[in-house]
Amino acid sequence: MLDDLDDIHPLFHGAPSSASFKKLRKRIVRQTREAIEQYGMIERGARWLVCLSGGKDSYTLLAVLHELKWRGLLPVDLLACNLDQGQPNFPATVLPEFLEKMGVEHRIEYQDTYSVVKDKVPAGRTYCALCSRLRRGNLYRIAREEGCSAVVLGHHRDDILETFFMNLFHGGRLATMPPKLVNEEGDLFVYRPLAHVAEEDCEKFAKSMNYPIIPCDLCGSQDGLQRQQVKQILDQWEKNSPGRRQVMFRALTNIRPSHMLDPKLFDFAGLMRGTEQFEEIGNDIPKLR
Repeated sequence: MLDDLDDIHPLFHGAPSSASFKKLRKRIVRQTREAIEQYGMIERGARWLVCLSGGKDSYTLLAVLHELKWRGLLPVDLLACNLDQGQPNFPATVLPEFLEKMGVEHRIEYQDTYSVVKDKVPAGRTYCALCSRLRRGNLYRIAREEGCSAVVLGHHRDDILETFFMNLFHGGRLATMPPKLVNEEGDLFVYRPLAHVAEEDCEKFAKSMNYPIIPCDLCGSQDGLQRQQVKQILDQWEKNSPGRRQVMFRALTNIRPSHMLDPKLFDFAGLMRGTEQFEEIGNDIPKLR
């Protein structure tokens, strides 16, 4: 399906012809398609607002979704959207020029949320939480104005893992970014089609395609973040045991409520002898069957 590089969307023009890039591209497309199908994201004839920050992840998302649509595997309309939040030194012409060149339907929106964040956040604190909320609110508004049924984000497998451990270490709960959810107002889906894709693959892909990457730390508020600390922990685990990230991610898709401690998810009080049969797996982990 993906071997003929002469028959591709313009976002893939100039793609490397190496076997390693073809393998990378196929893997990302396959994993994205799997997530879209597994989590029921497709509503035939729907319109998606694809959020583009200018980072490696959102470029990968944009390219792969257009590839799937180009191949007839994604029967939805795609509208790329960049929200310029007024960050200092943001290169405002980069994305409009890129999207025009690639023939991608898009909307560029300017909202100076940066000034709001600067005014509201105490000195020495990071801007990310408030900045994210303001960005999400504007994206929801734009999606409604454009007749979109879903806001599509570029979070990948590693983002999901990092969020899980941030909630575990700092939030006291088992939760992460779901691949599909409904917003609080109940009128829009939020999709993360790259949920199965590794960050390393996004980086390799975007660099190989020479997409004009815009750094995510223009506001200077990235140092010392809890997410960076969690990322370092995961990097060390991966270094010591290659493949560890994928094993941990697989665990998020293989949850057994009866083997956790939340009585809202499993009726421990109502559990009776003779109704369940256990077998031991590992050393001391009971498995229901």
